Amino acid sequence: MRLPNWLSQHLAALRAVLVFTVLLGLVYPLALVAVGQLPGLNHKADGSLISSGGTTIGSSLIGQNFTDADGNPVARYFQSRPSAAGADGYDPTATSASNLGPESVVDTITTDPEESSESLLTQVCGRSKSVGELNGVDGRRPFCTDDGVGAVLAVFRADGLTGRVTRVVSVNQAAPATPFVTSYEGVAVEPAQPGEDYVADGGLITPIRGDAPADPAVPADAVTASASGLDPQISPAYAELQVNRVARERGADPAAVRKLVDEHTSGRSLGFMGEPGVNVLELNIALDKQFAAR
Repeated sequence: MRLPNWLSQHLAALRAVLVFTVLLGLVYPLALVAVGQLPGLNHKADGSLISSGGTTIGSSLIGQNFTDADGNPVARYFQSRPSAAGADGYDPTATSASNLGPESVVDTITTDPEESSESLLTQVCGRSKSVGELNGVDGRRPFCTDDGVGAVLAVFRADGLTGRVTRVVSVNQAAPATPFVTSYEGVAVEPAQPGEDYVADGGLITPIRGDAPADPAVPADAVTASASGLDPQISPAYAELQVNRVARERGADPAAVRKLVDEHTSGRSLGFMGEPGVNVLELNIALDKQFAAR
């Protein structure tokens, strides 16, 4: 007996679903798993995990923090770049950047710390100051104050965009802080008041460059997060900045520590793509093996 046309079509569709389910849902994934276990590929297929003393301590593909319980950098280790992935950084389940761009220069200052937030500029300034202090170098950057916030003024003029200056506020320094400059065009600079929106009030946002060197001692990757927030590498320049501090903490010769950095520096992909990088986790493991912490 011949089946109705509509039933034949449904059976054909069901057979196609079953065939493709087996091929794409079972055969194809299992084939990829098998290929991933071939010699030379199995390490990367299993997550590029790194073990020390029989314990897995991380992956060479995902960065991690080298801080104490209070979040302070452990001085005997090379430090990773900042991370915006998760509350504490380097959370593989929350890969993301900060979504803050170059126009993020004004902090949100309120009476409730939970509702306050730092601009990208202030985050960069604060990080640069901290990195400079940790490594004994000049942490100043253009458009940053000495206390590590964005050097930004809200300038009010008599005719809106033009005319004489009538009021000036240091928008990222809340009272009772002392503004980073005392006056601007002859008008005394005020500290910001929590809850005030000086942009909405008509203030012209004016970043002040200051006298910081044009080429900061602290490199850019030491103060900015990567796009994923999981970058395991730092630039050779940031690694070099940390060599003397790490060597001092471990009682090692800086030249020997620098040699380890060179051994864990990878070049550009295919010789021309990207930039050289230093894998921080692998470097710190090598440090622990060669120079036990004092």
